Amino acid sequence: MDTVELFERLGLALAIGFLIGIERGWRERGEGEGGRTAGLRTFALSGLLGGLTALLARELGVAIFAVVFLGFAGAVTLFKWREAGKENDYSVTTVVAAMLVFVLGGYAVVGHIALAAAAAVVTAALLAFKTMLHRWVAALSWPEIRSAIVLLAMTFVALPLLPDRAFGPFGAFNPHAIWLLTVMIATVSFAGYAATRLVGERRGLVLTAFVGGLVSSTAVTLDMARRSRDPAADPKLLASGACLSGAVMFGRILVVAVLIEQRLWPFLAPAFVTAAAVAGLFGFAYLRAGRSPAKGQSTTIALGNPFEFATVLRFGGLLALVMFLANALQAWFGPQSALWLAAAAGLADVDAVTLSMARGAGSTVPPTIAVLAILVVACANSVSKSVLSVVSGSSAFAWRHVAAMLASVVLMALVYRAMLPFMPAWP
Repeated sequence: MDTVELFERLGLALAIGFLIGIERGWRERGEGEGGRTAGLRTFALSGLLGGLTALLARELGVAIFAVVFLGFAGAVTLFKWREAGKENDYSVTTVVAAMLVFVLGGYAVVGHIALAAAAAVVTAALLAFKTMLHRWVAALSWPEIRSAIVLLAMTFVALPLLPDRAFGPFGAFNPHAIWLLTVMIATVSFAGYAATRLVGERRGLVLTAFVGGLVSSTAVTLDMARRSRDPAADPKLLASGACLSGAVMFGRILVVAVLIEQRLWPFLAPAFVTAAAVAGLFGFAYLRAGRSPAKGQSTTIALGNPFEFATVLRFGGLLALVMFLANALQAWFGPQSALWLAAAAGLADVDAVTLSMARGAGSTVPPTIAVLAILVVACANSVSKSVLSVVSGSSAFAWRHVAAMLASVVLMALVYRAMLPFMPAWP
């Protein structure tokens, strides 16, 4: 390690402490001088101390790092203990943060610079988002937390034991792949579900609907349509929520497909970005035209917990069925039959077809057919939601939502057709 690199690493150790010290110092900014365990300067010096100690440990042995760390941890703990007795504050977050700054400062000098910096940023973010994280946890119920824990346990225990090979009729069943894809979709949905629970109490109906699109844009549309039957409801505001959830649906399909098969990006991105943008523009236009919701209006949208084990099993079964039908129909009637499957399945669910086509693109499914099937499933689902809005909602809500969905899918198809001559060959 030359002198320039050494100073860079020590500078990073100091910066790590400075970053976390800013957050801690700001949070305790009301305390007088010397009235807190550690502030900006203390954290910055702790990072530098960790870096210098790690440098000494390279020359004198790792024991010196352990000894200095234990002494440092003991001193910080002692000061916090004295402070806790006076202020009746027994939180150990500052103590743990100081220890982590010391360790990260040492790692910045002798380890991977990028990893040390990333860990410091994550630590600062966790400390800064304390209120939001506590509110998020408080918004979740115990059955929801339990469902997530059970599913994670089954995934990390059961997934490695499942055979990762195709078997059964038409080689359509791969237990490992089916379960992995099922958990991936459930995780994305649960993130949206948890965010919906969080923003629903504070940010209003439209933002709740937007985030709810990560879970089920169909459920959001149905909820908005039913609300529009209330004479006191504003159909423009409700149509805005339904359109924004539809925009999220288009974006979600694109992200899920590309996560499974990155080569799909240039074939899907222009069309799906266009559809999401059009639906989003309609949504924001309706939002600007709508009136503010009445005070006390409910912002809770009826969404099922996607981590409920029964929900996960149902989706896993649906995914396995779609994979089987896709392989069987292609064997019996040719590749184009996948489009009919996408049209039929898309009326109820977009994820199963998207996953099946993305996973098979270029192998079990011709790339062009896979791309078209993903486009078809998005169109079919948009048609299905339009029918729901007509059947379940008021006319003022329905025509606005149908216009947005129709414009989205038509422009999506036109953009795809226009981009065909410029698309690259399948890699």
